[in-house]
Amino acid sequence: MSDNGPWGSQPDQPSAEQPGTAHSGSDSDLPRYPYPGSGQPPPGYGQPGYGPPPPYGQPGYGTAGYGQWSAPPPAPSPGGVPLRPLAVGDILSGAFTLIRRNPAATLGLAAIVQTVYGVLSAFFAWAEQRAAHKLTVSVTPQASSTQFGHAIGHFFLSYVPYLAADLVLAFIFQAVLTGMLTGALGRGLLGNKITIGEAWRIARVPEVIAVSLLVPLILLGIWVPIAVIVGVLAIAKITVLAVLVGVVGFVGAFLATVWISVRLSLAVPAIVLEGAGPVAALKKSWQLVQGSWWRIFGITLLAGIVVAVIGGILQIPFVVVETLVGGSSGLGPIFSHGATAAATVAGPSLIAIIIGAIGSIIAATCTRPISAGVTVLLYADMRIRKEGLDLALSQASQARALTGDEFRGLWRPGVTGPGPVPGAGPGPGGGWDPGGSQGGGTGPGPGTGLGPGPAGPPA
Repeated sequence: MSDNGPWGSQPDQPSAEQPGTAHSGSDSDLPRYPYPGSGQPPPGYGQPGYGPPPPYGQPGYGTAGYGQWSAPPPAPSPGGVPLRPLAVGDILSGAFTLIRRNPAATLGLAAIVQTVYGVLSAFFAWAEQRAAHKLTVSVTPQASSTQFGHAIGHFFLSYVPYLAADLVLAFIFQAVLTGMLTGALGRGLLGNKITIGEAWRIARVPEVIAVSLLVPLILLGIWVPIAVIVGVLAIAKITVLAVLVGVVGFVGAFLATVWISVRLSLAVPAIVLEGAGPVAALKKSWQLVQGSWWRIFGITLLAGIVVAVIGGILQIPFVVVETLVGGSSGLGPIFSHGATAAATVAGPSLIAIIIGAIGSIIAATCTRPISAGVTVLLYADMRIRKEGLDLALSQASQARALTGDEFRGLWRPGVTGPGPVPGAGPGPGGGWDPGGSQGGGTGPGPGTGLGPGPAGPPA
Protein backbone atom coordinates (compact mmCIF):
# COMPACT_ATOMS: atom_id res chain seq x y z
CA MET A 1 0.00 0.00 0.00
CA SER A 2 1.41 3.40 -0.94
CA ASP A 3 2.46 5.80 1.79
CA ASN A 4 1.37 8.67 -0.32
CA GLY A 5 -2.14 9.96 0.14
CA PRO A 6 -4.58 10.48 -2.61
CA TRP A 7 -3.92 13.07 -5.29
CA GLY A 8 -4.39 16.59 -3.88
CA SER A 9 -4.12 15.53 -0.27
CA GLN A 10 -1.65 17.24 2.06
CA PRO A 11 1.41 15.27 3.18
CA ASP A 12 2.35 15.02 6.74
CA GLN A 13 4.05 18.12 8.19
CA PRO A 14 7.80 17.58 8.51
CA SER A 15 9.33 18.14 11.86
CA ALA A 16 12.07 20.59 12.56
CA GLU A 17 14.47 17.67 12.85
CA GLN A 18 13.83 16.59 9.21
CA PRO A 19 15.87 18.86 6.99
CA GLY A 20 15.27 18.98 3.30
CA THR A 21 11.58 18.10 3.30
CA ALA A 22 9.03 20.26 1.56
CA HIS A 23 6.86 22.78 3.31
CA SER A 24 3.74 24.48 2.06
CA GLY A 25 2.92 26.66 5.05
CA SER A 26 3.66 30.38 5.45
CA ASP A 27 7.19 31.80 5.26
CA SER A 28 7.15 32.49 8.97
CA ASP A 29 6.83 28.78 9.64
CA LEU A 30 9.84 27.89 7.55
CA PRO A 31 12.76 26.49 9.51
CA ARG A 32 16.06 28.31 9.23
CA TYR A 33 18.33 25.88 7.38
CA PRO A 34 22.05 26.44 7.12
CA TYR A 35 22.44 25.79 3.40
CA PRO A 36 21.96 28.49 0.74
CA GLY A 37 18.55 29.15 -0.61
CA SER A 38 16.69 27.82 2.40
CA GLY A 39 16.04 31.12 4.20
CA GLN A 40 19.51 31.58 5.73
CA PRO A 41 20.59 35.25 5.63
CA PRO A 42 23.29 35.92 3.02
CA PRO A 43 26.87 36.31 4.21
CA GLY A 44 27.63 39.81 5.47
CA TYR A 45 24.03 40.67 6.33
CA GLY A 46 23.94 42.74 9.50
CA GLN A 47 27.73 43.09 9.57
CA PRO A 48 29.48 46.46 9.90
CA GLY A 49 29.07 48.54 6.79
CA TYR A 50 25.38 47.75 6.29
CA GLY A 51 22.49 48.94 8.41
CA PRO A 52 22.33 51.53 11.19
CA PRO A 53 25.61 52.79 12.69
CA PRO A 54 26.78 51.67 16.11
CA PRO A 55 26.35 54.07 19.03
CA TYR A 56 28.54 57.17 19.07
CA GLY A 57 31.94 56.41 20.51
CA GLN A 58 31.80 52.68 19.65
CA PRO A 59 34.25 51.14 17.18
CA GLY A 60 33.18 51.58 13.60
CA TYR A 61 31.33 54.88 14.08
CA GLY A 62 31.82 57.13 11.09
CA THR A 63 33.96 54.58 9.23
CA ALA A 64 33.67 54.08 5.52
CA GLY A 65 30.96 51.73 4.36
CA TYR A 66 27.55 51.59 2.78
CA GLY A 67 24.97 53.33 4.92
CA GLN A 68 27.46 54.69 7.44
CA TRP A 69 27.24 58.26 8.75
CA SER A 70 30.50 60.14 8.35
CA ALA A 71 31.54 63.77 8.63
CA PRO A 72 31.90 65.68 5.34
CA PRO A 73 35.43 65.99 4.05
CA PRO A 74 37.21 69.21 5.01
CA ALA A 75 37.23 72.01 2.48
CA PRO A 76 40.47 72.37 0.51
CA SER A 77 42.79 75.04 1.81
CA PRO A 78 45.70 75.43 -0.61
CA GLY A 79 46.67 78.76 0.93
CA GLY A 80 45.89 77.88 4.53
CA VAL A 81 42.36 79.35 4.36
CA PRO A 82 39.50 76.91 3.73
CA LEU A 83 37.72 77.49 0.45
CA ARG A 84 34.19 77.56 1.85
CA PRO A 85 31.92 80.17 3.47
CA LEU A 86 34.07 81.72 6.18
CA ALA A 87 33.19 82.57 9.74
CA VAL A 88 34.49 85.62 11.60
CA GLY A 89 37.36 83.67 13.14
CA ASP A 90 38.29 82.20 9.76
CA ILE A 91 38.59 85.67 8.25
CA LEU A 92 40.68 87.16 11.05
CA SER A 93 42.97 84.16 11.43
CA GLY A 94 43.08 83.68 7.66
CA ALA A 95 44.54 87.16 7.18
CA PHE A 96 47.43 86.28 9.50
CA THR A 97 47.85 82.91 7.78
CA LEU A 98 48.17 84.48 4.32
CA ILE A 99 50.73 86.94 5.65
CA ARG A 100 52.75 84.23 7.39
CA ARG A 101 52.83 82.00 4.29
CA ASN A 102 54.16 84.73 2.01
CA PRO A 103 55.98 87.30 4.15
CA ALA A 104 58.10 88.64 1.29
CA ALA A 105 55.13 89.83 -0.78
CA THR A 106 53.19 91.11 2.25
CA LEU A 107 55.40 92.33 5.09
CA GLY A 108 58.38 92.94 2.81
CA LEU A 109 56.28 94.84 0.32
CA ALA A 110 54.65 96.92 3.05
CA ALA A 111 58.06 97.66 4.58
CA ILE A 112 59.46 98.96 1.28
CA VAL A 113 56.49 101.16 0.42
CA GLN A 114 56.08 102.49 3.95
CA THR A 115 59.80 103.23 4.26
CA VAL A 116 59.81 105.35 1.12
CA TYR A 117 56.71 107.18 2.26
CA GLY A 118 58.06 107.48 5.82
CA VAL A 119 61.22 109.24 4.64
CA LEU A 120 59.27 111.72 2.53
CA SER A 121 56.71 112.23 5.28
CA ALA A 122 59.46 112.91 7.81
CA PHE A 123 60.83 115.66 5.56
CA PHE A 124 57.38 117.26 5.29
CA ALA A 125 56.84 116.94 9.03
CA TRP A 126 60.16 118.69 9.64
CA ALA A 127 59.13 121.59 7.35
CA GLU A 128 55.67 121.81 8.94
CA GLN A 129 57.05 121.92 12.48
CA ARG A 130 59.59 124.59 11.52
CA ALA A 131 56.79 126.73 10.07
CA ALA A 132 54.76 126.26 13.25
CA HIS A 133 57.77 127.14 15.39
CA LYS A 134 58.37 130.37 13.47
CA LEU A 135 54.76 131.33 14.01
CA THR A 136 55.00 130.79 17.78
CA VAL A 137 58.18 132.85 17.93
CA SER A 138 56.81 135.69 15.78
CA VAL A 139 53.44 136.05 17.50
CA THR A 140 53.94 137.73 20.88
CA PRO A 141 51.66 139.79 23.12
CA GLN A 142 53.59 142.91 22.07
CA ALA A 143 53.11 142.27 18.33
CA SER A 144 50.87 144.67 16.44
CA SER A 145 47.96 143.60 14.30
CA THR A 146 50.05 144.18 11.18
CA GLN A 147 52.83 141.94 12.45
CA PHE A 148 50.30 139.33 13.49
CA GLY A 149 48.66 139.28 10.05
CA HIS A 150 52.06 139.06 8.34
CA ALA A 151 53.08 136.13 10.56
CA ILE A 152 49.82 134.28 9.89
CA GLY A 153 50.15 134.80 6.13
CA HIS A 154 53.75 133.58 6.14
CA PHE A 155 52.71 130.54 8.18
CA PHE A 156 50.03 129.49 5.71
CA LEU A 157 52.31 130.03 2.73
CA SER A 158 55.01 127.84 4.26
CA TYR A 159 52.81 125.26 6.03
CA VAL A 160 49.88 124.51 3.71
CA PRO A 161 51.96 123.41 0.67
CA TYR A 162 53.87 120.85 2.74
CA LEU A 163 50.66 119.63 4.34
CA ALA A 164 48.95 119.25 0.94
CA ALA A 165 51.96 117.42 -0.52
CA ASP A 166 52.01 115.09 2.47
CA LEU A 167 48.32 114.25 2.03
CA VAL A 168 48.71 113.61 -1.69
CA LEU A 169 51.70 111.34 -1.13
CA ALA A 170 49.87 109.45 1.61
CA PHE A 171 46.90 108.90 -0.68
CA ILE A 172 49.03 107.66 -3.60
CA PHE A 173 51.28 105.40 -1.51
CA GLN A 174 48.35 103.84 0.32
CA ALA A 175 46.55 103.16 -2.96
CA VAL A 176 49.66 101.54 -4.42
CA LEU A 177 50.23 99.43 -1.33
CA THR A 178 46.58 98.37 -1.17
CA GLY A 179 46.56 97.26 -4.80
CA MET A 180 49.80 95.28 -4.49
CA LEU A 181 48.78 93.63 -1.22
CA THR A 182 45.38 92.70 -2.66
CA GLY A 183 46.98 90.93 -5.61
CA ALA A 184 49.54 89.14 -3.45
CA LEU A 185 46.95 87.98 -0.91
CA GLY A 186 44.52 86.92 -3.63
CA ARG A 187 47.19 84.72 -5.18
CA GLY A 188 48.12 83.46 -1.75
CA LEU A 189 44.53 82.24 -1.29
CA LEU A 190 45.29 79.68 -4.02
CA GLY A 191 48.59 78.71 -2.43
CA ASN A 192 50.69 80.68 -4.92
CA LYS A 193 53.66 82.74 -3.75
CA ILE A 194 54.55 85.71 -5.88
CA THR A 195 57.38 88.19 -5.87
CA ILE A 196 57.16 91.92 -5.27
CA GLY A 197 57.59 92.54 -9.01
CA GLU A 198 54.67 90.25 -9.83
CA ALA A 199 52.57 91.98 -7.17
CA TRP A 200 53.30 95.31 -8.86
CA ARG A 201 52.28 93.98 -12.28
CA ILE A 202 48.88 92.75 -11.09
CA ALA A 203 48.15 95.70 -8.77
CA ARG A 204 46.35 97.86 -11.40
CA VAL A 205 47.46 101.00 -9.60
CA PRO A 206 45.71 103.61 -11.86
CA GLU A 207 42.34 101.89 -11.43
CA VAL A 208 42.84 101.56 -7.67
CA ILE A 209 43.68 105.27 -7.43
CA ALA A 210 40.60 106.10 -9.50
CA VAL A 211 38.23 104.13 -7.28
CA SER A 212 39.94 105.54 -4.20
CA LEU A 213 39.04 109.01 -5.51
CA LEU A 214 35.49 108.11 -6.49
CA VAL A 215 34.51 106.90 -3.03
CA PRO A 216 35.46 110.18 -1.23
CA LEU A 217 33.73 112.19 -3.95
CA ILE A 218 30.55 110.16 -3.46
CA LEU A 219 30.72 110.71 0.29
CA LEU A 220 31.51 114.38 -0.19
CA GLY A 221 28.29 114.73 -2.13
CA ILE A 222 26.42 113.93 1.08
CA TRP A 223 28.09 116.57 3.22
CA VAL A 224 28.29 119.52 0.81
CA PRO A 225 24.52 120.16 0.53
CA ILE A 226 24.14 120.11 4.30
CA ALA A 227 27.03 122.53 4.76
CA VAL A 228 25.58 124.87 2.11
CA ILE A 229 22.12 124.86 3.73
CA VAL A 230 23.53 125.52 7.20
CA GLY A 231 25.71 128.33 5.82
CA VAL A 232 22.79 130.01 4.06
CA LEU A 233 20.64 129.82 7.20
CA ALA A 234 23.48 131.24 9.29
CA ILE A 235 23.97 134.14 6.88
CA ALA A 236 20.23 134.79 6.98
CA LYS A 237 20.51 134.84 10.79
CA ILE A 238 18.00 132.04 11.23
CA THR A 239 20.03 130.64 14.07
CA VAL A 240 17.59 128.11 15.51
CA LEU A 241 16.84 126.50 12.17
CA ALA A 242 20.53 126.51 11.24
CA VAL A 243 21.41 124.66 14.44
CA LEU A 244 18.56 122.18 13.98
CA VAL A 245 19.47 121.46 10.36
CA GLY A 246 23.12 121.20 11.32
CA VAL A 247 22.54 118.64 14.08
CA VAL A 248 20.03 116.52 12.16
CA GLY A 249 22.03 116.80 8.96
CA PHE A 250 25.26 115.86 10.69
CA VAL A 251 23.75 112.72 12.20
CA GLY A 252 22.07 111.73 8.95
CA ALA A 253 25.19 112.39 6.88
CA PHE A 254 27.32 110.42 9.30
CA LEU A 255 25.02 107.38 9.15
CA ALA A 256 24.80 107.61 5.35
CA THR A 257 28.59 107.86 5.13
CA VAL A 258 29.09 104.71 7.18
CA TRP A 259 26.43 102.83 5.24
CA ILE A 260 27.79 103.78 1.81
CA SER A 261 31.40 103.18 2.86
CA VAL A 262 30.60 99.60 3.84
CA ARG A 263 28.62 99.00 0.64
CA LEU A 264 31.64 100.15 -1.42
CA SER A 265 34.36 98.54 0.73
CA LEU A 266 34.91 95.57 -1.62
CA ALA A 267 35.61 97.62 -4.75
CA VAL A 268 39.42 97.33 -4.66
CA PRO A 269 39.45 93.48 -4.67
CA ALA A 270 37.01 93.57 -7.60
CA ILE A 271 39.45 95.80 -9.51
CA VAL A 272 42.62 93.81 -8.77
CA LEU A 273 41.26 90.26 -8.77
CA GLU A 274 38.52 90.50 -11.41
CA GLY A 275 40.08 93.20 -13.54
CA ALA A 276 36.92 95.33 -13.38
CA GLY A 277 36.87 99.04 -14.06
CA PRO A 278 36.34 101.59 -11.27
CA VAL A 279 32.60 102.05 -11.88
CA ALA A 280 32.01 98.34 -12.44
CA ALA A 281 33.95 97.57 -9.26
CA LEU A 282 31.74 99.93 -7.25
CA LYS A 283 28.64 98.23 -8.66
CA LYS A 284 30.11 94.80 -7.88
CA SER A 285 30.84 95.77 -4.30
CA TRP A 286 27.33 97.19 -3.92
CA GLN A 287 25.82 93.89 -5.11
CA LEU A 288 28.04 91.67 -2.96
CA VAL A 289 27.29 93.55 0.25
CA GLN A 290 23.55 93.45 -0.49
CA GLY A 291 21.87 91.58 2.37
CA SER A 292 25.10 91.19 4.40
CA TRP A 293 25.72 94.78 5.47
CA TRP A 294 25.71 94.19 9.21
CA ARG A 295 27.99 91.17 8.94
CA ILE A 296 30.57 93.00 6.85
CA PHE A 297 30.30 96.09 9.02
CA GLY A 298 30.89 94.07 12.19
CA ILE A 299 33.87 92.18 10.77
CA THR A 300 35.40 95.37 9.36
CA LEU A 301 34.93 97.17 12.67
CA LEU A 302 36.44 94.28 14.62
CA ALA A 303 39.41 94.12 12.25
CA GLY A 304 39.87 97.89 12.59
CA ILE A 305 39.97 97.60 16.37
CA VAL A 306 42.54 94.78 16.16
CA VAL A 307 44.69 96.78 13.75
CA ALA A 308 44.46 99.92 15.92
CA VAL A 309 45.48 98.01 19.05
CA ILE A 310 48.43 96.35 17.33
CA GLY A 311 49.59 99.62 15.79
CA GLY A 312 49.24 101.49 19.09
CA ILE A 313 51.23 98.87 21.00
CA LEU A 314 54.01 98.94 18.41
CA GLN A 315 54.22 102.74 18.47
CA ILE A 316 54.21 103.22 22.26
CA PRO A 317 58.00 102.80 22.74
CA PHE A 318 58.78 105.20 19.89
CA VAL A 319 56.32 107.81 21.17
CA VAL A 320 57.95 107.67 24.62
CA VAL A 321 61.45 108.04 23.19
CA GLU A 322 60.32 110.82 20.85
CA THR A 323 58.84 112.73 23.77
CA LEU A 324 61.98 112.31 25.86
CA VAL A 325 64.25 113.39 23.03
CA GLY A 326 62.28 116.57 22.46
CA GLY A 327 59.37 115.85 20.21
CA SER A 328 57.02 117.87 22.39
CA SER A 329 59.21 120.99 22.49
CA GLY A 330 56.78 122.67 20.14
CA LEU A 331 54.26 122.80 22.97
CA GLY A 332 56.53 125.10 24.99
CA PRO A 333 55.19 128.40 23.66
CA ILE A 334 51.67 127.45 24.70
CA PHE A 335 52.70 127.41 28.34
CA SER A 336 55.24 130.25 28.11
CA HIS A 337 54.67 133.94 28.72
CA GLY A 338 56.38 136.86 27.07
CA ALA A 339 58.62 137.33 24.06
CA THR A 340 61.77 136.19 25.88
CA ALA A 341 60.31 132.82 26.85
CA ALA A 342 58.95 132.22 23.37
CA ALA A 343 62.22 133.14 21.72
CA THR A 344 64.23 130.79 23.87
CA VAL A 345 62.07 127.80 23.05
CA ALA A 346 64.05 125.28 21.00
CA GLY A 347 62.92 124.40 17.51
CA PRO A 348 61.68 121.01 16.39
CA SER A 349 64.03 118.10 17.05
CA LEU A 350 65.15 116.24 13.93
CA ILE A 351 66.03 113.16 15.98
CA ALA A 352 62.55 113.08 17.47
CA ILE A 353 61.01 113.31 13.99
CA ILE A 354 63.18 110.42 12.76
CA ILE A 355 62.24 108.27 15.75
CA GLY A 356 58.55 108.98 15.20
CA ALA A 357 58.90 108.11 11.50
CA ILE A 358 60.54 104.78 12.36
CA GLY A 359 57.69 103.92 14.71
CA SER A 360 55.11 104.79 12.05
CA ILE A 361 56.90 102.66 9.45
CA ILE A 362 57.03 99.62 11.73
CA ALA A 363 53.40 99.96 12.79
CA ALA A 364 52.13 100.41 9.23
CA THR A 365 54.27 97.53 7.97
CA CYS A 366 52.61 95.16 10.43
CA THR A 367 49.04 96.43 10.19
CA ARG A 368 48.48 97.30 6.53
CA PRO A 369 48.70 93.66 5.34
CA ILE A 370 46.16 92.66 8.01
CA SER A 371 43.60 95.20 6.78
CA ALA A 372 44.15 94.19 3.16
CA GLY A 373 43.89 90.49 4.06
CA VAL A 374 40.55 90.96 5.82
CA THR A 375 39.16 92.85 2.82
CA VAL A 376 40.31 90.17 0.37
CA LEU A 377 38.83 87.37 2.48
CA LEU A 378 35.54 89.26 2.88
CA TYR A 379 35.38 89.64 -0.89
CA ALA A 380 36.17 85.95 -1.48
CA ASP A 381 33.67 84.92 1.20
CA MET A 382 30.85 86.90 -0.41
CA ARG A 383 31.73 85.50 -3.86
CA ILE A 384 31.65 81.97 -2.41
CA ARG A 385 28.31 82.53 -0.68
CA LYS A 386 26.58 84.19 -3.63
CA GLU A 387 28.30 82.74 -6.69
CA GLY A 388 29.82 79.42 -5.62
CA LEU A 389 33.36 80.59 -6.29
CA ASP A 390 34.82 77.94 -3.98
CA LEU A 391 34.52 75.31 -6.73
CA ALA A 392 36.49 77.43 -9.17
CA LEU A 393 39.15 78.30 -6.59
CA SER A 394 39.63 74.72 -5.43
CA GLN A 395 40.01 73.52 -9.03
CA ALA A 396 42.35 76.38 -9.97
CA SER A 397 44.59 75.72 -6.97
CA GLN A 398 45.83 72.65 -8.85
CA ALA A 399 47.20 74.84 -11.63
CA ARG A 400 50.44 76.20 -10.23
CA ALA A 401 51.36 78.52 -13.11
CA LEU A 402 48.48 80.91 -13.70
CA THR A 403 49.22 83.99 -15.75
CA GLY A 404 47.73 87.33 -14.83
CA ASP A 405 44.94 87.03 -17.42
CA GLU A 406 44.15 83.48 -16.35
CA PHE A 407 44.02 84.55 -12.71
CA ARG A 408 41.65 87.43 -13.42
CA GLY A 409 39.57 85.20 -15.71
CA LEU A 410 39.16 82.79 -12.82
CA TRP A 411 37.51 85.49 -10.68
CA ARG A 412 35.24 86.73 -13.46
CA PRO A 413 31.85 85.00 -13.31
CA GLY A 414 30.95 83.19 -16.52
CA VAL A 415 34.20 83.89 -18.39
CA THR A 416 35.97 81.02 -20.11
CA GLY A 417 39.67 80.87 -19.45
CA PRO A 418 42.48 80.17 -21.91
CA GLY A 419 43.45 76.63 -21.06
CA PRO A 420 42.66 73.38 -19.31
CA VAL A 421 43.37 72.48 -15.74
CA PRO A 422 45.94 69.79 -15.03
CA GLY A 423 44.16 66.52 -14.62
CA ALA A 424 41.07 67.55 -16.54
CA GLY A 425 39.65 65.40 -19.29
CA PRO A 426 40.62 65.95 -22.92
CA GLY A 427 37.09 66.93 -23.94
CA PRO A 428 35.49 70.35 -23.77
CA GLY A 429 35.03 69.90 -20.05
CA GLY A 430 38.70 70.63 -19.39
CA GLY A 431 38.18 74.37 -19.57
CA TRP A 432 37.75 77.15 -17.02
CA ASP A 433 34.01 77.64 -17.34
CA PRO A 434 31.61 75.05 -15.98
CA GLY A 435 28.86 75.91 -18.39
CA GLY A 436 28.73 73.22 -21.07
CA SER A 437 31.75 71.26 -19.85
CA GLN A 438 31.69 67.66 -20.99
CA GLY A 439 34.84 66.07 -19.63
CA GLY A 440 35.18 64.42 -16.26
CA GLY A 441 35.05 66.35 -12.98
CA THR A 442 32.72 68.68 -11.11
CA GLY A 443 30.41 71.36 -12.43
CA PRO A 444 26.83 71.64 -13.53
CA GLY A 445 27.33 68.71 -15.85
CA PRO A 446 29.76 65.85 -15.83
CA GLY A 447 32.61 68.08 -16.95
CA THR A 448 35.44 69.76 -15.11
CA GLY A 449 34.72 73.46 -14.86
CA LEU A 450 36.50 76.25 -13.08
CA GLY A 451 33.98 79.05 -13.28
CA PRO A 452 31.66 79.86 -10.38
CA GLY A 453 28.54 77.73 -10.46
CA PRO A 454 26.70 74.98 -8.62
CA ALA A 455 28.27 71.60 -8.26
CA GLY A 456 26.99 68.73 -10.38
CA PRO A 457 27.11 64.97 -9.92
CA PRO A 458 30.51 63.32 -10.27
CA ALA A 459 31.32 61.63 -13.54
